[in-house]
Amino acid sequence: MPGRTPATPLSRPVPAPSRTSEKLPFRHSLATDNDRGIPVHSDTLIAAPIDHDISIPEGEGLKAWESWLDTCIKFEASDLIVKTGQSPRLRVRGSLKGMQIEPCTMDLLFRVAKDVLDPNQFEYFRQRGSIDFAYDFDERRRFRVNMFMARGKPAIAARLITSDIMKFEDLYLPEILGDVSMAAQGLILFSGVTGSGKSTSIASMLQYVNERKRVHIVTIEDPIEYIFNDDKATINQREIGIDCLNFNDALRALVRENPDVVLVGEMRDYETFEAAIRAAETGHLVFGTIHASSAWQTFGRIYDLFPENEREQLRKLLAYNLRAIIYQKLLPTLHKNIGRIPALEILLNTPAVQKYILEAREGELLQIINQSHDEGMVDFTTSLVRLVEEEYIHQDVALGATPKPEELKMRLKGIS
Repeated sequence: MPGRTPATPLSRPVPAPSRTSEKLPFRHSLATDNDRGIPVHSDTLIAAPIDHDISIPEGEGLKAWESWLDTCIKFEASDLIVKTGQSPRLRVRGSLKGMQIEPCTMDLLFRVAKDVLDPNQFEYFRQRGSIDFAYDFDERRRFRVNMFMARGKPAIAARLITSDIMKFEDLYLPEILGDVSMAAQGLILFSGVTGSGKSTSIASMLQYVNERKRVHIVTIEDPIEYIFNDDKATINQREIGIDCLNFNDALRALVRENPDVVLVGEMRDYETFEAAIRAAETGHLVFGTIHASSAWQTFGRIYDLFPENEREQLRKLLAYNLRAIIYQKLLPTLHKNIGRIPALEILLNTPAVQKYILEAREGELLQIINQSHDEGMVDFTTSLVRLVEEEYIHQDVALGATPKPEELKMRLKGIS
């Protein structure tokens, strides 16, 4: 595509797999049209089921698959992208880099699918053209994987998930989020695009609670992304497709599980958000994520999930039960030992914010954020200015990340 920067080749070839080709156990959740990363409506069959004779011997696909994953880990990549006719690519510090190996053939990728999936899963993939699952690479690392068909050929997108839960200071998150995570009840939302580090930040906040409070934490995930070990808290993690059939069933069961703190993952539909806000209203601390382009614009995304006749009641529920909205975007840094760093926008539900929500003045909340830095709030532009001034990111990176480049230029020149 014109204007795209080509992938940068890695400096060394793929190492041979260091482990045997014995198939590791893995857990998966089958794709539906509500699952993340699904490029087709996978609740219906594709026009023509996939039919391909595989000539590569059994087991060779698994060897290739695990060598790609091993390379992903060695280069500290966040993602692996595999496409027919190209060498596998890794996303390192936000940029795609190509492996110095032969391009993947259609035959090889179908062999990978046959070796990694069991017969029922492969048939699901064959009939629908897409499947989501989690693959356990070892005890500490797993991958969230989507296999899908693109222009009649197989492709794979995999994201590395580690059980190493980073602390606030390691993620360069402000201390105010520690205070937010210790709230007795309410709704805490992280907004941003896919790959912005929302799940990592929430895991850090849950671990903060785990180390400090004797509470019962229940997570509902698709798939489980971080493995928690009980400290002061008792933690039960439920995975869609393994521990429960779907989000709605898991949410309905929450009351019987007697949690104090709940993670409901991505709030992509009416049912999930309605259950989450009701849980917050009844005394639970609820964490979730949503796709939005700023903290204050998250309200519009939430209201769009609800029918018009329910929005006034929703507005009241948010006004009294919202604790915070944190928007974040990961940016490449100037430091070799820091991969990417979050630029943040933080909205805390103060009395002034509550008043604006009740008066349907959410579009004016950015003014409140700008006036409330001493209370722990921060607007996105100020966050970028701090990162540039503290020499974490280059000015050009900041300008490319902001929706208000002219305002940022003036702020960087000292003009407020």
